[in-house]
Amino acid sequence: MKRQRSVKIVATLGPSSSSYEVIRKLHEAGADVFRLNMSHGDHAEIEARHKIIRQVEKDVGSPIGVLADLQGPKLRVGKFANGEEELEIGQMFRLDLDETPGDNSRVQLPHKEIFDALEPGASLLVNDGKIRLKVKDCGADFADCEVTVGGTISNRKGVNVPDVVLPLAALSEKDRRDLEFVCELGVDWLALSFVQRAADVEEARALTKGRADILSKIEKPAAVKSFDEILEASDGIMVARGDLGVELPVQNVPPIQKQLVRKCRAAAKPVIVATQMLESMIESPMPTRAEVSDVATAIYEGTDAIMLSAESAAGDYPVEAVTTMNAVAIEVENDPNYRGIMVASRAIERTSVADGIVAAAREIAESTDVLAICCFSESGTTALLIARERPKVPTITMTTSTHTARSLCLSWGIQTVLTGDIDRFKTAVVYAVRAAKAELEAKDEDNIIVVAGVPFNTPGSTNILRVAPCEERLIFRQEPG
Repeated sequence: MKRQRSVKIVATLGPSSSSYEVIRKLHEAGADVFRLNMSHGDHAEIEARHKIIRQVEKDVGSPIGVLADLQGPKLRVGKFANGEEELEIGQMFRLDLDETPGDNSRVQLPHKEIFDALEPGASLLVNDGKIRLKVKDCGADFADCEVTVGGTISNRKGVNVPDVVLPLAALSEKDRRDLEFVCELGVDWLALSFVQRAADVEEARALTKGRADILSKIEKPAAVKSFDEILEASDGIMVARGDLGVELPVQNVPPIQKQLVRKCRAAAKPVIVATQMLESMIESPMPTRAEVSDVATAIYEGTDAIMLSAESAAGDYPVEAVTTMNAVAIEVENDPNYRGIMVASRAIERTSVADGIVAAAREIAESTDVLAICCFSESGTTALLIARERPKVPTITMTTSTHTARSLCLSWGIQTVLTGDIDRFKTAVVYAVRAAKAELEAKDEDNIIVVAGVPFNTPGSTNILRVAPCEERLIFRQEPG
């Protein structure tokens, strides 16, 4: 399905968007990738939604990406005898391993790993930072804390520990079961929560065994500090601003978002900006002006994709939320300043033949009346390099791999078309012309750029660029063999 924009939209599915009718409407309104949140819904529900997505994909005749988002380890306090307690600024409050229901002076924190890592002076944030504690003294099974921000603390509220790298694996036992389930189901992307170091990504990759691409969620200060290594180990990145904004001062999040997006683009790896983008649309058919500005800012920064969470999963207006996001994206990308920003932010170190080929394709497209860039990419690498260039013309990627076609649904500006096997360049050009006519309504007098690698079906072999006419008889006349 041809879009009028290059940035992609990820929509989370949930109670508000579980039927065939709604999921198809979400796709037609602009959703390119659907997110299955493993924190909500059992395996039967997840499987049913995945089955519907694949049916919609079959019915509309274009690839749709599926992203399974693992929950990650959840750190929570225990229960209180009264259900909740009021903590006041300046009072002391103990966290410990005792299972006895809590009171105004203490509560269980059933995570020994946290006590092993804590040091005096560390901060603990409860209930998304609404309550803040500073560690004064700690040991192997306790932490005595001063309340620096008070409020109501209640059963099973979440705990964030921003100051230390926790000796916790990114994958809980639940995550391992979920990972195996969704990989067997056939998802395209696996989002990894609680990433603190590159080793977390490598552990997940060993378990996926090539069945899904790995997307690392950056939601902890430790992940920001180790970002370069995490990026190298990952296939893509999600800037998860919710937890990041809890664990870091909120004013730090916008520049971090901009820096991470730039680094992902330079590495030719897709990046999603996520969390609270159109949050008011959970209950309202119209977003706030601030939310529209937030979505626009992410697009101006050059992100590959923007994501809806509760807006499409549990909100009252899921289709309207996608429609709004789509309209904002079209408007931003039609702004002349957008093209200028994409050019100015093209900080790329080119070191390979493939880098040079895709850069030349983009330069030709910018200086001539070429209609599109068409590339052949079995693994998706060439397509990602073209997307990194942010060309002003559409990009059509042809591949024999269904997984590659679906995976690229997350990447900026790429339309994917499944083709049969190709063994010579003349056939590749013909396939490219036919794809341009089908996807972009190309005319015989139009020209396209064809990028490919010979020998075909060999990852990393990109070595040919040709400007070709869209009239097939001219192709056969001009191209020997």
